[in-house]
Amino acid sequence: MCFVVVISVTAQTADYEKRIQIINKNISQRFYDKNESLYFETTDSVTNKGNHSFLWPLCALIQAANEMEVLQPTKSYMAVVMKAIDQYYSERAPAPAYQAMVVKEKVDSRFYDDNEWVAIALMDAYSRTHNKQYLEKSQMIYRFLLTGHDKVAGGGFYWEEGNFKSKNTCSNGPGVLVALRLYQATKQKAYLDTAVAVYNWTKQHLLSPEGIYYDAVKLPSLKIDSAFYTYNAGTMLQSGVILYNITGDKKYLTDAKNVATAAEKHFYKNGRLPGGYWFNAVLMRGYIELYKVEKDKNRLQFIINDADNIWNNERDGNNLLGKRKIKSLIDQAAMLEIYARLKKFKNT
Repeated sequence: MCFVVVISVTAQTADYEKRIQIINKNISQRFYDKNESLYFETTDSVTNKGNHSFLWPLCALIQAANEMEVLQPTKSYMAVVMKAIDQYYSERAPAPAYQAMVVKEKVDSRFYDDNEWVAIALMDAYSRTHNKQYLEKSQMIYRFLLTGHDKVAGGGFYWEEGNFKSKNTCSNGPGVLVALRLYQATKQKAYLDTAVAVYNWTKQHLLSPEGIYYDAVKLPSLKIDSAFYTYNAGTMLQSGVILYNITGDKKYLTDAKNVATAAEKHFYKNGRLPGGYWFNAVLMRGYIELYKVEKDKNRLQFIINDADNIWNNERDGNNLLGKRKIKSLIDQAAMLEIYARLKKFKNT
């Protein structure tokens, strides 16, 4: 009982604003290449191999930048990140999209999920700002997503352009979210139709008996990759809540509540979540969405506990976060998002 009380007090007194400022400063000083308007993957130049970051960490950073603008609407945090992301833009057929590495440095693969994460952040920003560029970029990404959708295995999005070996929850869950956000912004029924079809496909093929989502359907065998990751639970949880908000159909809210209960039970062990900070940030998004409907703050207590444990136990002398000696941009960005969301959540 005493242990629980200590955690609760810590969560209530955590100075999220201070954490946000420290992490943001570290990202600017230790990961940002001002001369190129790009970012580095890690704090170690040997590990980076002379390259700038893959797009994936910027998917985390653009969402974190949005959450900081939520807290400080008069400040601009997203523009500098988008200036970097735009350097990954590739116009090659069949549709423009962002590739995995900086275009001028290498011609590289394009991943559907990378593009989806960017669109999700941009649509979150669009709902605040009504900046047409955010909507237009997200619509561009949606058109790219459709090039990765077919009827193999009954539907769903592939993970990587030109790679037909799997359809993954990590490309279908966020794909649903992109379509839902575009529907909410435009009221064009085609977006909602896509969202419902992909949501149903993912639930049918990848929902496990444990109540959370498997990682992928392998093709052409249709075997299931049975790995569990927190972010897959997060996107399908969030999708269920938004579908309920749009349609009023309680089956989607029931789905969301079931995933939320199952995810905490499966992933939260011995007071901790699995070590992928960004995966857990995506999980948190789902619980935040559910909170807006349920108004049950207790749902997020385990996420709060984990975030405080990271700050207290997985931070080096330079206030860089992560268990490994070499620190990564994606870990800093993930925790920036988490603490920004917790600051807002604490004030609700």
